[in-house]
Amino acid sequence: MLVNRRDFLLFSSLVVFQRVPFANAQPRHPETTFGLQRAYQGEIQAHLNYLAYAEKAKSENHVNMTYFFFSLAASEAIHARNFKQILFDLGAEVKDSPRPEVKILSTQGNLKAALDFELEDIERRYPELLEKIKPEKNEAAIRNVRNAWESEKQHRDLIHQMQRGTGLFFGMLAKKIETTPVRSFVCQVCGSTLFELPKDACPICNSPSSSYKELEKPK
Repeated sequence: MLVNRRDFLLFSSLVVFQRVPFANAQPRHPETTFGLQRAYQGEIQAHLNYLAYAEKAKSENHVNMTYFFFSLAASEAIHARNFKQILFDLGAEVKDSPRPEVKILSTQGNLKAALDFELEDIERRYPELLEKIKPEKNEAAIRNVRNAWESEKQHRDLIHQMQRGTGLFFGMLAKKIETTPVRSFVCQVCGSTLFELPKDACPICNSPSSSYKELEKPK
């Protein structure tokens, strides 16, 4: 099943920005609650950044790079949804701050910023968050943070390779990206993003392969 861009934008805006009534009870897991609130806001920022970067790439005729940014945005929207649900289950308040500002550069600058952010998630933010929440033993929180981390790590080697091409060699990198056929499949349960549909199950959350949806290429 293809997820077209218009439906994806509508879905992601509902997931990330819709206000949900939360219970007034005090958080039962303070470290988990605090960490997930910060992670949730981070996912919102990343989601909006990548949507804006996609539009900029499209305006500069980088079709595959547009698709790459939309794929990242789709994954971040699912992480945000999952973190928000856990906070709801914990009886915590999600503070929907004003729509965060997005700094848009050229596609070259935007790609570098996106790759730097992804590596920071992989190498610092997620492992630190996981260590902080483990002592409170909230299984859903631990599982979803670990799933988000694992989904980011799926393409660590690719991110490192792309990162080396965001400087003087950006023209070569952009040409390679634009001439390489690519499809993106996003697990709607955990946010895993793959270039091929898995045969049986998601390698991260073990959901059936039918949980993956293919993101439609931009026109």
